[in-house]
Amino acid sequence: MAAPLYPCIWFNGDAAMAVQRYVSVFPDAKITTETPMVTMFRIANQSFMTLNGGPQFSPNPSISFYVTFPDTAVLEEVWKQLAADGHVLMPLDKYDWSPRYGWLQDAWGVNWQLTVADGKQGYSITPLLMFCGEHQNQAGQAIDYYQQLFPASSVDFVMNYQPGQSKMGEGIVHAIFHLAGSPFRAMDSAVEQPFTFSEGLSLVVNCDTQEEIDHYWEQLTDGGQESQCGWCRDRFGVWWQVVPSVLGQLMTDPVRAPRVMQALLKMKKFDIGVLERA
Repeated sequence: MAAPLYPCIWFNGDAAMAVQRYVSVFPDAKITTETPMVTMFRIANQSFMTLNGGPQFSPNPSISFYVTFPDTAVLEEVWKQLAADGHVLMPLDKYDWSPRYGWLQDAWGVNWQLTVADGKQGYSITPLLMFCGEHQNQAGQAIDYYQQLFPASSVDFVMNYQPGQSKMGEGIVHAIFHLAGSPFRAMDSAVEQPFTFSEGLSLVVNCDTQEEIDHYWEQLTDGGQESQCGWCRDRFGVWWQVVPSVLGQLMTDPVRAPRVMQALLKMKKFDIGVLERA
């Protein structure tokens, strides 16, 4: 794999506006690549991709971004900026697990969980997968499956619900793990939810070779679903993009890009050879 896994957020034509907002609100944030279709940016340790995909999909709370701040004042300023035109799901307050924590959905539907670091952690951002809907209580199974699939993977922490703590039965309160060197968190929802994973927020797997593309595509679609242009859904409902690492270079070539685009639009699983010949 060419790079660690990273999330892709689907926007309805306003990705540039959202990214500009994020890099102005969060400390240690910058845009790394910008095109009319795709923008890459980074906040602290976490890379993001945004896609101007249209009105078909939008993010929801099934995947949020868990942000730890070493400083309460910084946390509260970021919260203030994001909540101004967003929606608060859990008020910024003191909870059993944190002296300062809150969960909000911003103006674009992207979900953020903000908390103060416990002294061991610095400033960091981690994608958090919440298993709910038809995939309720599958967090443990999913973590085990991903651990076998991706290299440089580990499970750092798992806490299960105690009897009576969840309305949805047994499951995971919170888990911290790594896939391909990238940090992730996961949980099973404690209550019934009206949503589940969607294309509105997917995870990108960059592959250097066709063999890698074939491997990850086969494993992620086993019990899942194939879609167009390198997109697929796994057996746990999570959406992935399995893409060749050379794609960015091909798509930024003004001569080859239109031909490459025409070729990839005809594909489900990417074929590096066909794209390079285009």
